[in-house]
Amino acid sequence: MGPQLAPVSLASIQEPVREELDQVFTELGRIIAAEFPLIDTVNQHLLHLRGKMFRPTLLLLTAQATGNTQSRRSTLAAVVELIHLATLIHDDSVDHSVLRRGQPTVNALFSHQIAVIMGDYLYSRAIIELVGLDGLEPLRVMSRVTNEMTVGEMREITAHDVLDFSQDDYDQLIDAKTASLMSGACEVGTLGADPAYREPMRRFGRSLGMAFQIVDDLLDYTSSEDVTGKPAGLDLREHKITLPLIAALPVMDDRERAAVSALMEDPTPSDGSIGEVIAITAERGGIEAAQVRAEEFSALAEAELEALPACRARDTLLDCISYVVERQS
Repeated sequence: MGPQLAPVSLASIQEPVREELDQVFTELGRIIAAEFPLIDTVNQHLLHLRGKMFRPTLLLLTAQATGNTQSRRSTLAAVVELIHLATLIHDDSVDHSVLRRGQPTVNALFSHQIAVIMGDYLYSRAIIELVGLDGLEPLRVMSRVTNEMTVGEMREITAHDVLDFSQDDYDQLIDAKTASLMSGACEVGTLGADPAYREPMRRFGRSLGMAFQIVDDLLDYTSSEDVTGKPAGLDLREHKITLPLIAALPVMDDRERAAVSALMEDPTPSDGSIGEVIAITAERGGIEAAQVRAEEFSALAEAELEALPACRARDTLLDCISYVVERQS
């Protein structure tokens, strides 16, 4: 990465699209509104948990950078956020998570059944909104993305033999689970602009999404609960193998691999065993290897921005890369 990529804040990235993001939040409320009391109650909880809105930000910045003046882009950005919310609700239910961003999850506050149904509700509302727009291309893109994300979830659930989970397996998993939606957001942001921008921005979103997930997985090894809103080592506690551990496993000795195996076989691993595996992973270069891999994807994302004309939005998309690799939560 070049020296121009200084750490930046999410607020600075979102400044060029701040007014549009306010419209996106309004659109979210409109799209998910329901007269059914329980759905409305859960909706209010979801809107209260307003996240970072990073994916809608990518769509809006891509639209600006490519000269896309489509009037419904705030609606499309809201749809992207709805799909993201739906996947988070389903993820939390599958993982039996009780907190997200330091707040109770839907399944913890209500029930697992309600969480599954609410995730489905958000997906269906997103589809209804897409069908109501002019043109089928946004629907085609987002339908493909939701299918890829579902396959990604199945890959994660069925990854039982964690010690044989390869980097290729991991790449396929995070490509489907995370990068696909960021790629789709950037691709949809170009619809209505010069078609030549569509593929570069799709690839930009994919590479950025790959880097984003790798950094997210790194934070599980390096950050505290006060920073991320979730306990350190949560992935290990849930028996999820991510890139730091994958990179470290081939150079571990028998004792170290046995410690990893014991943790993965323990239904309720202790803080001590989790701390031990984190320390082994760090000592064996797993964290450094994952950082290098994130930088590689960041460089790929940066290269795709060369297709864009020079403008503030392009510079901000470049800042998005820095934000992803430097973020602490």
